[in-house]
Amino acid sequence: MKLGILGSGKGSNFAAILLAIRKGDLDVEVALVASDVADSGILKLAEEADLPTYVIEEPRYRTRLSPEVEERLVAALQAAGVELVVLAGYMRVVKSPLLDAFPRRIINIHPSLLPAFRGVAAWEQALAAGVATAGCTVHYVDAEIDTGEILAQAEVPVHPDDTAETLHARIQAQEHHLYPAVIRQLAKANR
Repeated sequence: MKLGILGSGKGSNFAAILLAIRKGDLDVEVALVASDVADSGILKLAEEADLPTYVIEEPRYRTRLSPEVEERLVAALQAAGVELVVLAGYMRVVKSPLLDAFPRRIINIHPSLLPAFRGVAAWEQALAAGVATAGCTVHYVDAEIDTGEILAQAEVPVHPDDTAETLHARIQAQEHHLYPAVIRQLAKANR
């Protein structure tokens, strides 16, 4: 199965996916890595791995892509033969062009036990709410933010002395195991 990876940041989940592929634990091919941040860590990791990259240039909006820019992204993903779009720290809302082109073939990992704490900084939301357990969720992407069908979750205990940084680090450690595992299941089902 060919993956298209979309990210905006340092690329730690992408690095975990690459490691699983290199270890032989994940039988997929990364066909394209795209980012809306030209100097992002995820693009640097992709370039170091000699993978094709694509810079998404959106001058008008910060939280989404204009339809024409998203259509160009769809064309790049389709030209690369992408079968599953994997959001790995992609910080824009996905809209119709991408959703229509890849129905039930876009997944995301979110740092909370959805449906709790949708949106940004979910680990901070969890701390503020005083919950005993946080975690991460892999879900299909739909037209709303963090509301798609849940594929898998991993729990992380919240310790009394946790800070936003320590809780986020433990959640990310779980993300790095959960995301490749879910992709592996989807790839097997796709065969």
